[in-house]
Amino acid sequence: MDNAIAARKSINDMIAPSKVSFNDLIIKAVASALKDNPTVNSSWLEDRIRYNEHVNIGVAVAVEDGLLVPVVRFADGKTLSQISGEVKDYAARARDKKLQPEDWEGSTFTISNLGMFGIEEFTAIINPPDACILAVGGTKQVPVVKNGQVVPGNVMKVTLSCDHRVVDGVAGSKFLQAFKNYMENPVILLGAQNI
Repeated sequence: MDNAIAARKSINDMIAPSKVSFNDLIIKAVASALKDNPTVNSSWLEDRIRYNEHVNIGVAVAVEDGLLVPVVRFADGKTLSQISGEVKDYAARARDKKLQPEDWEGSTFTISNLGMFGIEEFTAIINPPDACILAVGGTKQVPVVKNGQVVPGNVMKVTLSCDHRVVDGVAGSKFLQAFKNYMENPVILLGAQNI
């Protein structure tokens, strides 16, 4: 996460019209990884698989009475600032109990991020009809090996839960590799039009 931390700082210090969170970066990286791995962007519909053309990311939001999952529609085509604004709006409306059913319908993939609660690693339950959910833990500084030396590094653990009727381990692994690449190399993710 070292490069993602540096990229977020630079974006917020120099470019973004409003503050971008790590969750916003994660949503953008997931959306890009889904475009690279369209099999993972699918749904189980009782008797068939639907491969979704659009990338609609459900973002789990904790509220007093439980959990809501508002949807960032067409996330792959949105800038980080657009994603950030939308997620902030959803979170505020969720806390104020002002979300409408259309706000949480139509996801094609879900992200559950418990990092802000100090959770390092967990497994999330799939949000039907989505075929997958990504559980995101917090970033922690640990010893890592870089250029043959043990140095401090920032690591974030994620767990992908897959409905194997739709997404097998190979497809899930390819998605995770793409997601990891985007998070470790955010310059790929963050062309000027994406901020």
